[in-house]
Amino acid sequence: MRGRWLAKTWNHVWIHVLLWLLVLFAVYPVLQIVNISLRPGDQLYTTDLSLIPANATFDAYRAILFDKPFPTWIRNSLLVSLSTALIGVSLASLAGYAFSRMRFKARGVALQGILVTQMFPATMLLLPLYMIMRKVGLVDTLLGVVIAYAATALPFCVWTMKGYYDTIPVDLEEAALIDGASPLVAFVRVTLPLSAPALVITGLFSFMTGWSEFIVARVMLPSAELHTLPLGLESLASSYQTEWANYAAGSVLVCIPVVVLFLVLSRYLVSGLTLGGVKG
Repeated sequence: MRGRWLAKTWNHVWIHVLLWLLVLFAVYPVLQIVNISLRPGDQLYTTDLSLIPANATFDAYRAILFDKPFPTWIRNSLLVSLSTALIGVSLASLAGYAFSRMRFKARGVALQGILVTQMFPATMLLLPLYMIMRKVGLVDTLLGVVIAYAATALPFCVWTMKGYYDTIPVDLEEAALIDGASPLVAFVRVTLPLSAPALVITGLFSFMTGWSEFIVARVMLPSAELHTLPLGLESLASSYQTEWANYAAGSVLVCIPVVVLFLVLSRYLVSGLTLGGVKG
């Protein structure tokens, strides 16, 4: 009995040690970025192993906020990300409902087609996407980037919404219809509020698509005044000198809104991700 207890205790100890090692492995790069952002000048390498350098300074944060066009970058990123999230939630909520509740010809083929599009990375579609946007005059515009991001995020969002709608009983909508509600009213007042976790997941994924994407924006937005945050941070690196402290400070500032967003929406994330994958 004692041997079994010791074995169980050791198993718990090793599991906790392994988890702490994984946590340190994940957190260490973040701590390094914070450390670099607090160093004076552009000191990328140092022999000091302390988390906060002895001569720590906030000059890099001051420079990135006031000496660089950081407000313009964050304005463009917010505009692109929020627009992408709005389009993604609006279209995915309607398309997912149609695939979940309605039975029509080629429904299975359409679902499989949407799933297949997830196999192709955005870089593979970059050339045809650029040619299409150039023909319609949307190159070097934020609207063109929003359309590209929304098209990239929609397949995942549609599948997420469709899977979550499958978990909502149809009886609730039928009860609303019996009470005199139209199908649209039943959808808006009954089904849509119940699918709030899936809507949060859809909106968050669409927002992150526009917030952190670099390659498509690099090709579609050559004008400096339209640069988003990833493009703005990339402009701090040149062939001869890289502003490492400013680059690190900008990276920390970019992460803060995303971390806050995840913390605020955390109670929706688990249920949205798990219940959305219960049924096919």
